[in-house]
Amino acid sequence: MSLQVEGLGYRYGARVALEKVGFVVEPGSFCALLGPNGAGKSTLFGLLTRLFTAPSGHIGVAGFDMARTPRAALARLGVVFQQPTLDLDLTLRRNLLYFAGLQGLSGPDARTRVDAALDRIGLADRAAEQVRALSGGQRRRLEIARALLHAPSVLLLDEPTVGLDAASRRAITAHVHDLAAQGLTVLWATHLTDEVADADRLVLLHRGRVLADTTAAAFRGKRSLTDAFLTATQADG
Repeated sequence: MSLQVEGLGYRYGARVALEKVGFVVEPGSFCALLGPNGAGKSTLFGLLTRLFTAPSGHIGVAGFDMARTPRAALARLGVVFQQPTLDLDLTLRRNLLYFAGLQGLSGPDARTRVDAALDRIGLADRAAEQVRALSGGQRRRLEIARALLHAPSVLLLDEPTVGLDAASRRAITAHVHDLAAQGLTVLWATHLTDEVADADRLVLLHRGRVLADTTAAAFRGKRSLTDAFLTATQADG
């Protein structure tokens, strides 16, 4: 199993943010973590990336226990956070090389990986430009490429299309679906139903609890995914 979450709970004081959250994302699958704002998605991502630790439950990444072997587990993760984290004053290449260094990559290996990453996202000809010259969609592609430099087993994306126009959102969503089709395990957090395909695995999170864990097609039935989503979350209060 690439990503395993069992019985995860978390509180902010008296407020329950997550309650016995559990699901498994199999290798090479695209899993949409769908939930309205405030559902607990960002809290879950904070626990998955060890920004803070859970008092209960278990997280496993590519067979490594996040609590017992956090360095090994984190090394198998690639992460794209909701807020952009690129240095706008550095060039595309320098941004990627800096991250490669943080992952213990250096010398010819790092340069080879960076050049290959830029080529895959169609930005090799702009490697020497500052990141601030890129569009929002291009910056997101660069962040995804950066997250994959160290060849992780699992890619986590927390609301990765926030602030992008409709065309850029579609392009980024399609790009990451293509990565999953090539064998990468993906957990994609969103509140937007149009980013989820029928064949995608769907984990519906609301008020800190998992309401559904199935395929998007099975969850929506004969309704649109938007209608099924709204019905489920409104019925849950």
